[in-house]
Amino acid sequence: MKIALQYLNDMNGNTQAVQVPLTEWEKILSKLNKYEQALQLKSDLKEAFEDVARIRKAKGKKQTLNEFLNEL
Repeated sequence: MKIALQYLNDMNGNTQAVQVPLTEWEKILSKLNKYEQALQLKSDLKEAFEDVARIRKAKGKKQTLNEFLNEL
């Protein structure tokens, strides 16, 4: 992806900001949103597998699917 960027510098030549064309910015935001959704899904799956492992190790009475669904 080649983007026409514009750099804004202060009086000493230090870069202070970058301007991105609006269409490119919208593409970047869209990709970022997809990455965030994928990361959230990965995190949720990891938590679910940890819950399953914890339940399997538990010594007490396990909850049935029907009991779980009735709590919802």
